[in-house]
Amino acid sequence: MLLTSTDIPQLTPFIRGKVRDVYDLDYQLLMIATDRISAFDVVLPTVIPDKGRVLTQLSVFWFETTPNIAPNHFITAENAQIEAVLKSYGADVDLEALAGRAMLVNKTAPLPVECVVRGYITGSAWEEYKQSGTVTGITLPSGLVEGDRLPEPIFTPATKAKEGHDINITWEQMLEIVEPGHAQQAREISLALYSYAAEYARERGIIIADTKFEFGIFQGMTILIDEVLTPDSSRFWDAASYRPGGPQPSFDKQFVRDYLINNRWNREPPAPPLPAEIVERTAARYREAYRRLAGKELD
Repeated sequence: MLLTSTDIPQLTPFIRGKVRDVYDLDYQLLMIATDRISAFDVVLPTVIPDKGRVLTQLSVFWFETTPNIAPNHFITAENAQIEAVLKSYGADVDLEALAGRAMLVNKTAPLPVECVVRGYITGSAWEEYKQSGTVTGITLPSGLVEGDRLPEPIFTPATKAKEGHDINITWEQMLEIVEPGHAQQAREISLALYSYAAEYARERGIIIADTKFEFGIFQGMTILIDEVLTPDSSRFWDAASYRPGGPQPSFDKQFVRDYLINNRWNREPPAPPLPAEIVERTAARYREAYRRLAGKELD
């Protein structure tokens, strides 16, 4: 079953993102991952089968696996528990359509930055490095090629843009917009979580080249929120075919970006539809990422 969007009139919309529809439940949020896909900050008219289920169930896997590293906002993804909460709000929802896509989380005060950790040089970091030899003010060794593994993971924050592209910022700039104590906690958790996940994933045939985390303040603590270590928020490379020196075979939405680049889309809306072959191959990559990392087939 494909899910393009949701409409629950008995609930108060909190935010409609590029992929998720989020509803306000007073002290909690109902987060529903649809099958929408975006590229270059534009939502495409084509949906990807099972994408929302992969994003939610993989996030749940990490939330349940790593609370000792990163306290998080996750409460439950069990349909029966979600149904009980929604009934208390008088909401009549097709839970079968939401199965595997929805989760209840604690509401937090989000930090206004994305916490990016990079273990390999690619994407915007590669573009900056070619110009200056640095990434968000961090000087890197000379002579790196695209896709090289960095000597150690680096923390490279970015702004959260409501519209348009996020902008990479330095650690010093982050301290200007985030209270230093919370900023330090977010950086330490991000690096620790990436290191754990990168080692775990490598043993299962996936290189996590980079990933972004989001944090919020809950009861005075800095905790992990939103999604975590998914094919939307990370670059997942195939470890068996990894070779530095250029683009890598991946299990994430870079496959869609590459298709759009090769077809010379100008990155302005409206985005073009995706052909059936690209849709199925993208869906297969998302499912494979889940299978390798969670150690089972998608429910």
